[in-house]
Amino acid sequence: MLLLKNFTMVPAAGTPVPQAAMVLDGDTIVWTGALSELPVEHGAFPAEDLGGRLVTAGLIDCHTHVVFGGHRANEFRMRLEGASYDAIARAGGGIVSTVTATRAASAEALLADALTRVDALIAEGVTTIEIKSGYGLNIETELKMLRVARAVGQARPVDVVTSFLGAHAVPAEYADRADAYIDEVCIPALHAAHAEGLVDAVDGFCEGIAFSPDQIARVFDAAKDLGLPIKLHAEQLTDLGGARMAAQRGAMSVDHLEYLAAEDAAVLAKHGTVAVLLPGAFYTLRETQLPPVNALRDAGAKMAVASDCNPGSSPMASILLSMNMAATLFRMTPDECLSGVTAHAADALGLADRGRLAAGQRADLCVWDIGAPEELSYRIGFNPLWRRYYRGKSC
Repeated sequence: MLLLKNFTMVPAAGTPVPQAAMVLDGDTIVWTGALSELPVEHGAFPAEDLGGRLVTAGLIDCHTHVVFGGHRANEFRMRLEGASYDAIARAGGGIVSTVTATRAASAEALLADALTRVDALIAEGVTTIEIKSGYGLNIETELKMLRVARAVGQARPVDVVTSFLGAHAVPAEYADRADAYIDEVCIPALHAAHAEGLVDAVDGFCEGIAFSPDQIARVFDAAKDLGLPIKLHAEQLTDLGGARMAAQRGAMSVDHLEYLAAEDAAVLAKHGTVAVLLPGAFYTLRETQLPPVNALRDAGAKMAVASDCNPGSSPMASILLSMNMAATLFRMTPDECLSGVTAHAADALGLADRGRLAAGQRADLCVWDIGAPEELSYRIGFNPLWRRYYRGKSC
């Protein structure tokens, strides 16, 4: 048992509690509240004084693509010269260009590169990270990516949640044959990955440059047959109704959502589907269509925030910068940003045991050397993390 004391407890929502205390039993929080209310039997445990600092739940990056080969700096230059994301993708760039590099890279090289990005996220307080496949687009490489994702969790003190994203793009060898790709590659790869224990959830990209709602629905049917939860990249560039379809099928989250119809916010709220907002991609692509944050807020939909770390549309490995961008670009409040990388991010991954400071929750914590929680969203290029607890251990 371990007693943490003399800190300000910052919940995902609600009023901070000064002069707080918390009791950890291994990797679990067993008591938390004001120090003055600490049960007598807890007072004799070994204690750590946190010096009046702020404590939040460990941060969760619920949408990343950190396993990939190569880079796309050339496309960054092309966008600066006026090329659109859609035009680059249709010319053979975008996701498909990363597929070539990822197929060619060894698992060892992919892991080494991924760890550099994961280390940056861990340094900012991330204790759980979601990692997607989707840059293989053949059975062999999709499995390779997912094995690397699992290896990340073995190599670093962080929990990894994997998402199978075989329906990310149509590879060159299946040009104009998206349905055949789903039947011959995507769904068989999903079955193979599931049989190997590599899949925690199934994702897809529903967009004009990727797959239609009907095609994604077939992948979701396969996920349902395997008992796997679903999530979806949707309404990033156009409104195809993918988010609505996914929510009605019980999706844990729908992500991006710049073109989500305002009336569909209520559909997400009704079905408990988390809206994951990705300001890094909005910023990098210089988008002007804002996600309907006010509609989501008014409908009572949960909003998460994530880095979307990837080589093309969001080459960013900073959860703190994601929070700042969500506040500055999307006008989310600092409280919403904090909930977005803790409680609501946990919900987006179907993880009920973390993201909140309460008895029974995982003892994943961040101790911040700041005076107010809004500083986490306010500062740019500044990391105030003082200590990170992962599964109850300082690391």
